[in-house]
Amino acid sequence: MTDAQQTAEAASGLSTPEPSGPAPVPLLAPREGVPPVIADESALAEAVAAFAAGTGPVAVDAERASGYRYGQRAYLVQLRREGAGTALIDPIACPDLSGLGSVLLGGEWVLHAATQDLPCLRDIGMAPARLFDTELAGRLAGFARVGLGVMVETVLGYSLEKGHSAVDWSNRPLPEPWLRYAALDVELLIDLRDALEEELTRQEKLEWALEEFAAIAAAPPPPPRKDPWRRTSGVHKVRRRRQLAVVRELWTARDQIAQRRDLSPGKVLSDAAIVAAAQAMPPDVRALAALQGFGHRMGRRQLQQWQAAIDRARELEESELPQPGQPTPGPPPPRAWAEKDPVAAARLTAARAAVTAHAEALNLPQENLLAPDVVRRLCWEPPADLAPEHVAQALRMLGAREWQIGQTADLLAEALTAGS
Repeated sequence: MTDAQQTAEAASGLSTPEPSGPAPVPLLAPREGVPPVIADESALAEAVAAFAAGTGPVAVDAERASGYRYGQRAYLVQLRREGAGTALIDPIACPDLSGLGSVLLGGEWVLHAATQDLPCLRDIGMAPARLFDTELAGRLAGFARVGLGVMVETVLGYSLEKGHSAVDWSNRPLPEPWLRYAALDVELLIDLRDALEEELTRQEKLEWALEEFAAIAAAPPPPPRKDPWRRTSGVHKVRRRRQLAVVRELWTARDQIAQRRDLSPGKVLSDAAIVAAAQAMPPDVRALAALQGFGHRMGRRQLQQWQAAIDRARELEESELPQPGQPTPGPPPPRAWAEKDPVAAARLTAARAAVTAHAEALNLPQENLLAPDVVRRLCWEPPADLAPEHVAQALRMLGAREWQIGQTADLLAEALTAGS
């Protein structure tokens, strides 16, 4: 569970079904105590047998070392199932959990913010066929705050220990308080799932949630990001193409070093330092050392490797320099619509208003009713025939789920017609 997951809260201002009542009860320890960490094949085989014999859904969580190590690999996997109890598995000592994944394949996996953990779980051989995402369920049920801790408090009346979500989970051995925190993350996850299923059923939204969960489980891994260096924080301050080439060369050099040393790239060189170097274009190591992020604690050898990257950018042919804007598929930014296509801008205004109003009536976030990108693409290139069935087909082609189409096709057909 990352710090971002633990503190994730929807900012939609929705009214919520959160109950008022007595202060939450602190949950200080797992009911069977903190289990020993599974770190060898013999113990893993015993856990596989226990979870195969267990019944019902299985709660699953993973801890990464974001901000400390390169990539998003799992450094601890937590599971809990009726009849099997809780297991804490070290995926560094036991890197292949495909056997465990196989025995759990037919069951439902319960995760909180599933899309955060599924990539690192797939890397070690674990992928669900069915899942229940308690964070997404909370959003669809209309809860304004959907971090795991606050959901457990408001729905179940317990408070989870905080403070270890952002620690370096690559440390070995893992301290007992960290392990207790990790075990508690799955302690009540199935209870939370059951309560949310009941709430979604009451609101007649359970089928919507199940369709969303199925889409998450079936989604293929995302393709590699094109030009990932363009995500450097502050790169928007860099305007000239040769300066952008400096950002690209420094980012690439940093990434190679970070991967080789298994460190978070930000611990090798900060984004702010990359942008400062691109803006200054220092001619030599002495000038580079005077810039933000290249201070006195950086050795001469390190400075020379960064200067070499800058020099490579300086020596590139004009045709090799990156373009200032990253071409993106689909419609232009909405702020440009009024000038480029006033009619499309009017359609977008009407469509957004209709979707927002309906989302408020349904007590769920607008982006969960229909992704903003789907609305933009539909408004930029609407079907020639704006009848609801044609709008529905266009939404389907854009990746909308059937429940979303059922809720929005008619109102979008009306909004597109009015906006045109």
